[in-house]
Amino acid sequence: MSEPVQRRKLVAGPLSKGDKWFFRSTSIAAHFAFVLVALVLVFLLVRAWPVLQSQGLGFITGNTWSPDQKPIVLQLGPMLWGSILIAFVGILIATPMAVSMAYLIVFMLPKRLAKAFTTLVDLLAALPSVVIGLWGLLVFTPLAASWAEVLNKYLGWIPIFGVSNAENGFMSSPFIAGWIVAVMIVPIITSVTREIFSQLDKDLINGALALGGSRLSTFRKVILPTSSGGVVGGVLLGLGRAVGETVAIFYVLNLTMDINWAQLLEPHGGAVASWILARFGEASGTEKQGLMAAGLVLFVITLIINYLANFIVNRAQPWRKN
Repeated sequence: MSEPVQRRKLVAGPLSKGDKWFFRSTSIAAHFAFVLVALVLVFLLVRAWPVLQSQGLGFITGNTWSPDQKPIVLQLGPMLWGSILIAFVGILIATPMAVSMAYLIVFMLPKRLAKAFTTLVDLLAALPSVVIGLWGLLVFTPLAASWAEVLNKYLGWIPIFGVSNAENGFMSSPFIAGWIVAVMIVPIITSVTREIFSQLDKDLINGALALGGSRLSTFRKVILPTSSGGVVGGVLLGLGRAVGETVAIFYVLNLTMDINWAQLLEPHGGAVASWILARFGEASGTEKQGLMAAGLVLFVITLIINYLANFIVNRAQPWRKN
C-alpha cells in the first residue's frame, strides 16, 4: 500500500523589522497627499470665513469688487464665469485634437514611432502649465488672432463672434485665452485617452474591420462607445487643469468686473486665478481675505472636477468590471 500523500502548508513567518518599517513608511506616504489637501482646505476656509460670512451668496453671484468703499463689497461673479467660459472654449478646441492624437498613436502608427510619440506626450503632460502657457502666449497668439479676425469677418452677425470695436485688434479675448488653455491641456487629455484606447479588445476592433467597416465607422460605432467613459474622465482632468490657469490668461485678457456672457472676441473678461494674481500684491486686510475666499472657491471646484474625472476613469477600466 502506498503511503498517503502529506500536504504541505505554507506558513508565513513573522515580518522583519525592515518589512514593518517599509510598510509604515509607504502607508504614511500614501496618506500624506490626503492630509496635505485637507490642511490646505482648512487653511483657506479659516482665512476666507469672515468674507464668506459677510458677503453671503453674493460673493459668487455679484459683480462688484470694491475693497475701498464702506461697506466693503467683494463679489467674484464675473471672474468665476470667465473661468468657466475660457475652460469651456479650451475643452471644445482641445478634445478633438487630443482624441485624434490618441487614435493615431494607438491604431495607426508603427510600434516604434508610437512609443516615441507616447513618451513625448507623457513628457508634455508633465510639464508645468506656465511653460506651455507662455509658449502659447508668445508663439500661438498671433495665429489664433488671425482666426478670430476671420470669424468676426464672416460670422460677426452671430452675437458670440461680434465685437464692439474691431479696430482694437483680436490679440486679447476669451477666444485667444481658450486657445492657449487648449494647447496646455491637449497633452493630459491625450495621455489619458491613449491609455484607455490601448486597453481595448483588439480582436473586437479587428473583427469590425474584417467585416468591412471603415476606420471611421469602427471608431464611431466600436471604439468611441466602448471607451467613452475614460475619454470623458480625461476631458474632465483637462478641465480641472484649465479652470486653474493663471499666467497666460492674465497676460491675454483685460481683467474687468463686467460679465462677458458669451462674446468670445471682446477684449475683456477674466478668470479667478488671474484675478488673484492681479490683486494679491496690493491687497491688504479684508481684500486679502476675499482673495483667499476666491482661492477656496477655485480649490473646491477643481477638487470636484478631479474627483469626478478619477471616478469615471476608474469605472472605465476593463479590469474594474470583472
